[in-house]
Amino acid sequence: MVFTRELPWVDPLAAAMVWVGEPVWALLDSAGPVSERARWSYLAVDPFATMVSRDGRTWIDGRAVPADPFRALEILLARHRGAREALTAPFAAPFAGGAVGFFGYETGRFCDRQPAARAAATGVPECCFGFYDSVIAFDRTGRRVFLLCAALDLPERAPPAVRAERIAASLAALCPPADPLLPTHTWRAEMPEAAYRARVARVVGYIRAGDIFQANFTTRFSAPRGGIAAFDLYRALRRESPAPFAAFLACGDDFALASASPERFLRLDREGRVQTRPIKGTRPRRADPAADAAEARALVASAKDRAENLMIVDLLRNDLGRVAAIGSVAVPQLCGLESFASVHHLVSAIEARLRPGLGAVDLLRASFPGGSITGAPKIRAMEIIAELEPSRREAYCGTIAWIGFDGAMDSSIVIRTLMVGAEEIVAQAGGGIVADSDPAAEYAEMRVKIAPLLRVLGGTIT
Repeated sequence: MVFTRELPWVDPLAAAMVWVGEPVWALLDSAGPVSERARWSYLAVDPFATMVSRDGRTWIDGRAVPADPFRALEILLARHRGAREALTAPFAAPFAGGAVGFFGYETGRFCDRQPAARAAATGVPECCFGFYDSVIAFDRTGRRVFLLCAALDLPERAPPAVRAERIAASLAALCPPADPLLPTHTWRAEMPEAAYRARVARVVGYIRAGDIFQANFTTRFSAPRGGIAAFDLYRALRRESPAPFAAFLACGDDFALASASPERFLRLDREGRVQTRPIKGTRPRRADPAADAAEARALVASAKDRAENLMIVDLLRNDLGRVAAIGSVAVPQLCGLESFASVHHLVSAIEARLRPGLGAVDLLRASFPGGSITGAPKIRAMEIIAELEPSRREAYCGTIAWIGFDGAMDSSIVIRTLMVGAEEIVAQAGGGIVADSDPAAEYAEMRVKIAPLLRVLGGTIT
């Protein structure tokens, strides 16, 4: 049973302020214009269990378990499979309880043969998930708020109606937050422009030698945190760059993610229908409408950007084919133009139907990390990435996901994201390199993508 209650409309960002002091909670924050992919926002609070992985070891509620994080997630979800009864309108939110969290890029080694991961920074989780029986769902189309509290077989938990009353009282008492005032910090570049361009040229060399067709090469920028509240960073980023798959994840006392991702990774509905929407191809937005339209036209006409997108579409068709019903993989959108707050992108859509007996974690294992942030062929591209990128990617280029007790899932690619550690804030960006990539142009594209993240703290780089 799921206890349901409609509440007066409140902005998700304001509602989240109630839980800012809690160690583990999540805001999945559809931002920007309302659309099919940006209709629902979710605030998941008061987890009944947490799962964290560091350096290849997994802990559930602080106890080590003999399972990799994907298997541990699968086990915990299976304990409450079917806990959600069918919700009828107006309470038919796609997500009404389950797991919310992230898998970092390096956890892909549990999914396939991949390069050995570098040593992790102290305290940085490779993945973190909370398991939630209380979710606040925000329907942006009708400005309606639904409080959903599931009744699980958890004797230590308060009854759903009691939990709902506590949450409703907390929301009724909130005060609208003031805009955050953040200090100006200088960002330190991991590599200067000349070094970035030289490594892009080395990727091109691998492509021309026949090793790969494409690789996604990235670099990072870091700044001291200096006591800045992680959620204030997210609020500032959201103001700079609203995005349909924006999210804030509090992952304990020493790590958080503030994401403005525009890219869906994998969506799975209760009937087993799958969709992935890779982004490849970028142009900056311009303030002048005529110049902005010219950038969009140039992107649509770019043979290089279309080729980059097509290669990843083929890769993802192959990934989905590992778990899809025979004959079900289709491409209903190829290289469509989509415009966001700071960039234009080419976006494709690949759809499939999951084979009977398989679930969300099987789909993740078959497809993770996403093809749009690795390259093709995937394994060799990841080996080259490991050779040329000087740091672990950590959460960056992983996925932020919700997975419902009913088996449904939606997830994003962790791009346009600030990784907020105890002492340091990290931003990262890059792009897909193909045979005719120009290193100077690739560096310029990377700077376009990372600019909104750097502006959060002033944008100055050393």
